[in-house]
Amino acid sequence: MNKFFRALIAAWGAKKLGGGCFSTIIIFIIIYTLLGKCNQPSRAGNVRTMHHVQVAK
Repeated sequence: MNKFFRALIAAWGAKKLGGGCFSTIIIFIIIYTLLGKCNQPSRAGNVRTMHHVQVAK
């Protein structure tokens, strides 16, 4: 995800969920980091996949 859109979504969420100044900043940081984690490839991607083998009859 583009960093600009990630910051925009995090700012919108922090504005909606935050109560005061300090809590809004904390919520912004949490949402921003969670959106960054969603963009990273998973470690399970290194697992080899099994290919279908057709057995001759």
